[in-house]
Amino acid sequence: MLVPLPLMMLAQTAPDTLAPQPPQQETAPEEGRLGAAQQGATEVVVTARRRSESVQRVPIAISVIGGAALAETGTYNVNRLTQLQPSLQFYSTNPRNSAANIRGLGAPFGLTNDGIEQGVGIYVDQVYYSRIASASFDFTDTDRIEVLRGPHGTLYGKNTTAGAINIVTRKPSFTPEARAEFSIGNYDFVQGKVSVSGPLIADRLAIRLSSSVTTRGGTIYNVRTGQKQNAQDNASFRGQLLWRPRPEVDLTLYGDYNRQDPACCVQYYVRTGATQRPLNRQYAALAAAQNYAVPSTNAFDRLTDVDTPLRARQALGGTSLVANVDLGGATLTSITAWRFWDWLPSNDRDFIGLPITTVSANPSQQQQFTQEVRIASSGTRRIDYVVGAFYFDQTIDTQGLQVQGPAASRFLLNPSSANANNPAVVDGLTARNTIAFDNVSAALFGKLTWHVSNRLQIAPGLRVNYDRKSGSYVSVVTTGAGGTVLNADQRGVLAPQSYAPRFTDWNVSGDVTLSYQVTPVVFAYATYARSYKSGGINLSGLPLDAAGNPILSAATVRPEQVGHAELGLKTQLFDRRATVNLSAFWTEISDYQATVTNGQLGVLRGYLANAGRVRTRGVEIDAAFRPTSRVNLYANGAFTDARYVRFVDAPCPPELSGGSAPAAGQTPSAAGTPGGISPANCDISGQVLPGVSKWAFSYGAEYDLPARIAGIDGQLYLGFDGSYRSRYSANPSPSLYTNIDGYALTNFRLGFKAGERWNVFAWVRNAFDTDYYEVLALQSGNTGLVVGQPGDPRSFGLTISSRF
Repeated sequence: MLVPLPLMMLAQTAPDTLAPQPPQQETAPEEGRLGAAQQGATEVVVTARRRSESVQRVPIAISVIGGAALAETGTYNVNRLTQLQPSLQFYSTNPRNSAANIRGLGAPFGLTNDGIEQGVGIYVDQVYYSRIASASFDFTDTDRIEVLRGPHGTLYGKNTTAGAINIVTRKPSFTPEARAEFSIGNYDFVQGKVSVSGPLIADRLAIRLSSSVTTRGGTIYNVRTGQKQNAQDNASFRGQLLWRPRPEVDLTLYGDYNRQDPACCVQYYVRTGATQRPLNRQYAALAAAQNYAVPSTNAFDRLTDVDTPLRARQALGGTSLVANVDLGGATLTSITAWRFWDWLPSNDRDFIGLPITTVSANPSQQQQFTQEVRIASSGTRRIDYVVGAFYFDQTIDTQGLQVQGPAASRFLLNPSSANANNPAVVDGLTARNTIAFDNVSAALFGKLTWHVSNRLQIAPGLRVNYDRKSGSYVSVVTTGAGGTVLNADQRGVLAPQSYAPRFTDWNVSGDVTLSYQVTPVVFAYATYARSYKSGGINLSGLPLDAAGNPILSAATVRPEQVGHAELGLKTQLFDRRATVNLSAFWTEISDYQATVTNGQLGVLRGYLANAGRVRTRGVEIDAAFRPTSRVNLYANGAFTDARYVRFVDAPCPPELSGGSAPAAGQTPSAAGTPGGISPANCDISGQVLPGVSKWAFSYGAEYDLPARIAGIDGQLYLGFDGSYRSRYSANPSPSLYTNIDGYALTNFRLGFKAGERWNVFAWVRNAFDTDYYEVLALQSGNTGLVVGQPGDPRSFGLTISSRF
């Protein structure tokens, strides 16, 4: 039976095809049973270093989860993966506005800007997915997921400074097989998955076809429209052809198409907090002046009345060709891929039922082409090597539209303006944004492993990287009457501007790892890495000077410079019935890419820039124990201390925002004194980074008994999985208003399994119906309104799966 142990989930797993494998290895059963691996009956095989290796001998902090474990724990996308991976964070207000972080690093929290890159790479069958929206799709026919923590630019095509999520799907088989899985649950949850595989030409050509469909009703009820929102509506199809013209050559052609079209995504009223705005311009007074009240002031009543239609429609797909040639002493690999992403959203960005922002949408169309070539040594030798080249070309076109409504004047204009109570001034104000982006990246990378002795290894790596980014941002703003002549108040809400930023850069990064096999079951390693996250361009608008022109010096941001040190220990104890792996890390980033306010330019507007230095450090443990053949236990934990070391011109938290800018000689009033002077920016050096808990755990157990039901021999089993995250900040500048309290989630499953042929189990997730937030955010205009997105309530259902 499966237990989601991130380090030892795979008992027997066919390795990712880096070189031709004997036919009998292709169909190795995917038990996912941690006990077998711990007892040493089989090795847990991973390909994180672009070769097949035992996970216990890889000098990387890595977690592995098998496909069957994903199914049994209901982990069918990256968001749910965070419940099994304490060091992984994923936050999303809609698929485009998503971020995947590892150890608190990866993407600026709450910031969506196409001109910068993710620090966490997502790879599917060795192909890099540049759009984070791909993380919101369901896993389809997945063999395993490897989560790598820390920089890995000397092994992977695209540079990954924070880590990587490496998804490996099941490969075509020369032995006919079929798999099916069907689930139903409350909230009208229905999920179906099916895959078939077999030979088209014996020992030469094999095919695999896979599909999945997920639908679920929304968990939030809109009292205005009668619609249930934050629903799920996903469909995907995946096909593969494996051709082996000769024993030493294999080529795999992949194609996939994925579609989502849910009624999603809504954030709504959570609470209010005092800002520096005058009291009559804060949320409570503004809402009362319009005779408005939200349906409920308790977010866990799950009621909203947003008045803009919600849509999160997207399509993602592509094709790739992976070729492997066994050269005898090495394997030559080529990966050629083309992908696309189409995004058609509709959002309510005032979060309430008043016509403040009546339209907010940024439809986007993205295409990417990647080519990777690498050669990796095979067999046993004094020096192993992986050497590769990578090319990446991406284009994005976005057509943004924002329209203000009659309530916008009160909520968005400066309280001192004579137009603050005149709805006609901003009503109908419209911004049409045309945004283009082109990105070319190329790299040479390689890593050597010198086996100094049978126990000692030294592995240096090097990467040379080139990046070129260019773009165009044109915002045309018109009044409600269709004119283009704007007054100062209108420009303060939506400012027309046009600019064409460009960025180019070369950088060199590297790492070195020292590892030592202390005993056959104790492995230690130490790593130091110096890496870079590419610089970028601002594609969300620039701050303006006194004449209303964009300040072009803010159009680009410098690369992040990453220094990383890590110590690791991997052990197996008690005749390999227990596995305990430890890692300790310290990472510092200078020129951290974030939203700053005005200290660098002297104008009052947030924009993307480099923000001093951040640091994250911590300790992680992954442990599993199988005391008897019937009991499996696991516990994983992460202590993460992630802070701004230096950030002197950060956006101020809401407590200090909304007042008048200080004149010469004036000082800001204290927080909680509405109507005072607000600082132009805030120094948050020493405060915590957003989105990361200091303490995070996942844990679970499973007990099984032999049983015979309806003439079928198998096992009855009871499983439990839990996770905990301590309090974390949901705002780039920490605020008492946007702290998310710690919470624990508990899941149970009870079922009957007959080998791999049948598995039937009932499940309940969030069994104690814990109230918690996934995201908190602030309404524009410094009104003091805090909005949020509650996590899923208790759900329950039944899953049946079979393999033939």
